[in-house]
Amino acid sequence: MATHTTGTAQPAPNGGFPPFKTETFENQIFWLTITFAFLFVILWRVAGPRIGGAIAARRGKMESDLAVAQAHRKDAEAAQAHYEQALSEARQRAHALAEENRKRIHGEIDAAKARAEADAQKTTADAEGRIQTMRQSALAEVAKTAEEAAIAIVQRLTGETVAPEEARAALGRIN
Repeated sequence: MATHTTGTAQPAPNGGFPPFKTETFENQIFWLTITFAFLFVILWRVAGPRIGGAIAARRGKMESDLAVAQAHRKDAEAAQAHYEQALSEARQRAHALAEENRKRIHGEIDAAKARAEADAQKTTADAEGRIQTMRQSALAEVAKTAEEAAIAIVQRLTGETVAPEEARAALGRIN
């Protein structure tokens, strides 16, 4: 094993890892204590207040955010209540309008039924009048036909001609 020597370098001492050497143990403890004390003071005086300030600022921000969120929640609940009330009022108006329309339509239907009933009664009365006229006309036709038949029967059976007035009088005694 060749060692390189450059300038004033000394060869590496034998004997292992330096922190485990018991000859330098007191020296290591001294510097370890000074280093930890120095770091503790820096953390305590510099980093501690900064961290505490950041924590306090973050806590304040969270509390203000929670307060804002609570206010928004209350606003949302108020908006929800307003919405529910408006919805309820709209439903009531819709039911009222539906009931009003239902009554109006039933009124129109009843009026239409009454008009239809009146028209049907008028049409029935007109039809009965025409039927009565037709019946009387038919009876007059039947009477005239019976009169003609009576004249024809008498002429065929007896050979004599009967006047229409005589045939009408004879038929009137039968009825």
